[in-house]
Amino acid sequence: MGLLRTILIILLVYYGVKILTRIFAPILMKSLVKKAEKRFGQQFGNQQSYQQTPKQEGEISIDKIPDQQKSSNKKVGEYVDFEEID
Repeated sequence: MGLLRTILIILLVYYGVKILTRIFAPILMKSLVKKAEKRFGQQFGNQQSYQQTPKQEGEISIDKIPDQQKSSNKKVGEYVDFEEID
């Protein structure tokens, strides 16, 4: 009797969660879409403020010059020439 009762409770919880997700999932998705739309609108608004002067076609401008502190390691190791053996 206890096993049957446990299985029945598990099935009721499963179907209850399934029904509740069908009801609340659209509401949750709508709120997530509104938040994403709001963030996108804020980012787009900030981006428009940076473009103060209209640029002609073909004109190039550099906003930021990357740092020149990148250095390569000259002490990489010894080069070994090899041949493939079939």
